[in-house]
Parts: sequence; structure tokens; C-alpha cells
Amino acid sequence: MMKQLPLLLLFSLLTGNSSACTNADSKVISTEGTDVILPCSPSTRENLQNKLFDWKKLGQGGATHHEVFMWDSAVHYDDHSGQSEQFKGRVSHFQNELQHGNASIVIRETKVTDSGSYSCGFPKLQPREEFCIELVVSASPEPSVTILEETKDWSLLQCLVRGSFPEPKVEWRNSSGNILPADEPLVSKTEDRYSVTLNITVTKTDRYQCVATQEEIKHQTRPAHIYVLLNGAASKPSVTILEEAKDWSLLQCEILGAFPKPLLQWTDSSGTTLNTEEPQVSERGGSYDVILNITVTKTDHYQCVATQEEIKHQSKPAHIYVSLSGEEPERRSGSITGWIILSAVLGAVLFVVLVVLVVGGIVVVRVVSKDRNKLNQLNEKIEKLEDDQKKTSSQDTLPADSVADPPENKILLESDQ
Repeated sequence: MMKQLPLLLLFSLLTGNSSACTNADSKVISTEGTDVILPCSPSTRENLQNKLFDWKKLGQGGATHHEVFMWDSAVHYDDHSGQSEQFKGRVSHFQNELQHGNASIVIRETKVTDSGSYSCGFPKLQPREEFCIELVVSASPEPSVTILEETKDWSLLQCLVRGSFPEPKVEWRNSSGNILPADEPLVSKTEDRYSVTLNITVTKTDRYQCVATQEEIKHQTRPAHIYVLLNGAASKPSVTILEEAKDWSLLQCEILGAFPKPLLQWTDSSGTTLNTEEPQVSERGGSYDVILNITVTKTDHYQCVATQEEIKHQSKPAHIYVSLSGEEPERRSGSITGWIILSAVLGAVLFVVLVVLVVGGIVVVRVVSKDRNKLNQLNEKIEKLEDDQKKTSSQDTLPADSVADPPENKILLESDQ
């Protein structure tokens, strides 16, 4: 017996007595590209091995459209001509089930064009029997969505379902699943497939979805999603210093016209969330204005950020630098101390250099003072240093004419002592 294939099959016991196929006795639904069984058996369930049965695909009004399969005492379309090109190599029967009255056939790799009404007839039975089977081969492509046009206040969205069969019903929904009013759908048909376009203009930030439903086969596609961020969504907040003293500053973070309602937070330069006052929230026209104040007592870089959890959105942070004047004296004291230390070091170095130069006889120092006694004493010391220098020079082994005169370089230090 031919192996049964996993199929989507609606099977009804076919019994009837008619010469024309007017109403379907059974309806079979298949998905494009799969194999499908079309069921048929005579009411007598008699052995069909030496009988005749014939499968046809019918046109509108019951007229013969295509020859699908025929069995006549072991002779069938695999052995002679007559089968429609559409079905050649794609149709088979259940050879081992014929003795049990099973005249069902299998159509492999179904196409949308296979959809339609089929007749299964037993012309030599008395009385003659013929049964009608309706086959629906569905194509259910998922919708595609895009933004056609947008401003700060609205967005024009488009949902397109292309190449569907049967004709789908297309709908726009919001994040809550509510069906939204949209434009009239644009429907076109090419061969046996439908294309549907549905536009909608939205005025709120939200996550929207488009769904295609094929009522005839009780099928609904997976929704296609699109996120729309309108001007009402929180952008970058504005921050300012409202009031300040030498040891504190009152900062304000403000965001206007946001939807959904945002949560504002202040953080310092390390990213730590700071304790603040209660936010001031007001609603106008379906959007929210939020103000969040904070008093800071340290010099730092601060930032405010707005978060909208409902739509998973966070604004860019707004930064502000606070320099408290109460911290300035400490910084100035440190700078002055540094200069004092530097000056002392430089002074000490200059003094040592000067002493070395004087002792070495390179520089002669003259000091003028208002105090004559001190002046005379200092000059005597200087003259003594000069005499010692001359004595040292006279003891040198070099010729007298090679001894250089004492240097004429002099530094005059004036003192008010």
C-alpha cells in the first residue's frame, strides 16, 4: 500500500447519486508546495480493480476543464495519453486499496492553480455515482510594513500582502491589539493570487502591527511589526541652574510634550543616580511635561536622562557643569603656597650661586646702605676678599704678564636698611 503522507485533510464519507457536480461533498485545504489527498469511494465500497473511475477538474458551471486521473481495469494515464499537462507526473493512486473501494488520489507539490472543484465519477456503476471535492491550495505570505511619509506629528504607514490566496483581510492594530481605523484597502489580482495594500496614518508613538487573515481557510499570518517614534517621544531634556550660592546649586531638568510619560533621573559624573525632589508632572493634549529639580553641593559634571519604559526608549543625556564658589579659596590657597615654595627654592639657588661667584672672585659685590657704619664694614670685608684673591694669584707659577686682572663684573645691591 502507498505510504500515507502527512496532509491537512478534511475528509467526509462520500456518498451520492448525481450526474452533475453542483455542490461540494468534501472540502480539502492544502498549503502550496505540499502533497494532498483527494478522497473518493463509491457508496458500495466494492472492489475497483476491474472497474472504471475518472477524476476531472471542473471549470465554472460544471464544465470539464482538465483531465486529472483515470483508472480503467488496470489501465490509467501513466500508460496512455489524455492527462492534462498541469497534472502529468504529479498524480498517483492507492493501488493496494482498490480492492477496498478506495479511489482516492494524491496530488504532489500542490500549486495555487490546483485550487478548484474536482469530480470523482463511477460511470459504469448502476446507478452512476459522481462526487465533488473542493480543493483550496493556500498561499499565505507574511505582510511587509513600512513608513511612507512622516512629520513630527504623524506617520503614514503601509502594509502590503503580495501573492496571497485566498484573498486576505488585512488589519492594522496597536500594541494593545486593538484594531485601528485605516484607509480603504487596495486589492489587485494576478492570475489566482491577490495583493492587498492597506495604509494608515498614526499620531502616537507606539509599536504597530499588521495582520492578514484568510477567513476561508481559517488562517492568520504572523503579524508584521513596526515602531513609530513621533515628536511626542522623549528627546533630549533641557537642564539649567535655577539658583546658586557659594556652597550649593539648584538644578532643573525639564522635558515637554512627551508620550508615554517619561521618568527623569539625575546622575553625577560617575553615573550614580542621585536623590532628588519629587517630579512635577502635568498632562496636556495626551502628552506629558515633567520637571525634576535637584540641589547639589559639589563641583562636578551632572546629567539628566529621560526613560520611557513602555516603549523601551531612553533619551540622550543633557549635561551641565557646576563649579561651586565655596571651593575656590582652597584652590587659590594651594596655588599661592605653590608659588611661595617655588620662589623660596629659586631664591636659595640664586644665593648659593652668588656666594660661589663672589668667593671665586668672578663677581665683586658692592653694597650701598644708608647706614654708613654697616656700609664701611661690608666694604672692608669685600676689600679683604680682593686682597686675598690677589695674594693667591701672585703665588701662581705662571708669568706675571699672564695673570689676568681681577674681573670688572660687579653687582650693585641697594638696601634700604
